[in-house]
Amino acid sequence: MEAVATKWTLDPTHSEVQFKVKHLVISTVTGTFKQFQGEAETEGDDFENAKINFTLDVNSVDTNQEQRDAHLKSEDFFNAASFPEIKFESTAFRKVGSSDYKLEGNLTIKDVTKPVTLDVEYGGSAVDFYGNTKAGFEVTGKINRKEFGLTWDGITEAGSIVVGEDIKLSINVQFAKQA
Repeated sequence: MEAVATKWTLDPTHSEVQFKVKHLVISTVTGTFKQFQGEAETEGDDFENAKINFTLDVNSVDTNQEQRDAHLKSEDFFNAASFPEIKFESTAFRKVGSSDYKLEGNLTIKDVTKPVTLDVEYGGSAVDFYGNTKAGFEVTGKINRKEFGLTWDGITEAGSIVVGEDIKLSINVQFAKQA
């Protein structure tokens, strides 16, 4: 008997998308994307081999500093006017430990799509006050911004690079099972 596909929708009120990047290669700036959506499709309630799609609204970037956010949205970085979304589409979701997974997929930033591999920790599932089944995940990984066309360096007069190349991702998501 074939397993029935189960759809899960991202619960934005219990999820967050964070990134960290070195500033002047000596300190770290943390930012978030405030608006995003995602869904997963599984066979039954087992997440192995799940198909996962995720979209971030570039205009919702927030580093707690208005001028920097405007710069990130500009053509120097994300070019939000031409490329308003960052997209991820999974190609594999493999179990590698009791609660650990590797999430592989294609990440699109601006007009560049590249394969990435992210580490995922499954936090478990629970039923909320309203009878909805929720599943929680912590996703971490690192990408090189230059590989995605985010090449602005902003060299200072003293020769320091303003923005590091590696972007650390920290994403906590809660999915709600759809009836």
